[in-house]
Amino acid sequence: MRKKTVRDIEVRGKRVLVRVDFNVPQDKAGMIADDTRIRESLPTVRYLKENDARVILCSHLGRPDGKVVEKLRMAPVAARLSELLGSPVLVAQDCVGPEVLRMVSMMNGGDVLMLENLRFHVEEEENGARFAQDLARLADVYVNDAFGTAHRAHASTVGVTHYLPAVAGFLMQKELEAMGRALEKPARPFAAVVGGAKVKDKLGLLENIVAKVDSLLIGGGMVTAFLKARDEAPGKAGASDETTASVRRVMDRARERGVNLVLPVDVVAAASAESPGTAREVLVDGVPEGWSIVDIGSKTVERFTTELARCRTVVWNGPMGIFEVPGFARGTRAVANAIAGLNATTIIGGGSTAEVVGELKLTEKMTHVSTGGGASLMFLEGRELPGIAVLLDKE
Repeated sequence: MRKKTVRDIEVRGKRVLVRVDFNVPQDKAGMIADDTRIRESLPTVRYLKENDARVILCSHLGRPDGKVVEKLRMAPVAARLSELLGSPVLVAQDCVGPEVLRMVSMMNGGDVLMLENLRFHVEEEENGARFAQDLARLADVYVNDAFGTAHRAHASTVGVTHYLPAVAGFLMQKELEAMGRALEKPARPFAAVVGGAKVKDKLGLLENIVAKVDSLLIGGGMVTAFLKARDEAPGKAGASDETTASVRRVMDRARERGVNLVLPVDVVAAASAESPGTAREVLVDGVPEGWSIVDIGSKTVERFTTELARCRTVVWNGPMGIFEVPGFARGTRAVANAIAGLNATTIIGGGSTAEVVGELKLTEKMTHVSTGGGASLMFLEGRELPGIAVLLDKE
């Protein structure tokens, strides 16, 4: 990795501000429903504790829009982190200000302090200079271990680096190395499985990845745009002419490079996403007028499984259908299980794809499951992430 990490700087006795991504899902009672992101931060936090650093953690939780929202306080997150560490985690009532400075001044080496929700301050998302300075006053060095927010130019991801030396944490390092290796030096054959509802959200990914892979498998609602580009649009062919032109460029690039572009041969169609009882499996040219594609069909599952079986590197981003609806989840589940069973390097883009893998308890069977949805998508698009660009480079 080209960026310095926490191992490359002196942290002993230092005040270390660590940006973590503790934006964890909560149930209706406010309890943490999935602590994966907290667990992923443990290597960095433990390393700093073992080296007698004063560890100051900061994160956002939910979308409070600059207001104090009681159910979005960080105390439950700190309590769970304390359980995982087996040691106390102090909790601040704010993330900046005199009282927070006082708490930091009283910390000993190895102590951990959890700051209050960053997004209780509107200046966080605005990348406000004064707010960034106030955060920087708390520490001697800054560590970004929040890959899931690295695509955002916020005060805690970019602004603070103007005032403190900034390096990557171990989770950030793991994310960048895993996906970087897959894109730059993949074992071949290399396949990308790309799904999702809207092709316009994945055009950047498709345009970048088609130049790197041997096979490109397309699922989800975006299938309609590919079929329209092939003048075979079924059902609700809603892709714009501009989007269709972009998809045609991806298809032309695939043809020029000899990439095996694998499109569905059959799909599950329904009158609407809210009408699972109407769903039926049809060939791609048999989708009724006005109906929607909600999943890939059984023949396509077989075709995808066969194609993936020969690959040694697979990147997957986006579900094959509306997986939240049980009747429309079969294709996504089948692809997840097929990828999990490969003797290959398997990289799972974050967001809904990681959610599927987690629900199926397949996380441990994948080489890497990203903790960042938007961040992993931007990385796979080949774009520079603001929160990574500002970290110190290795010499």
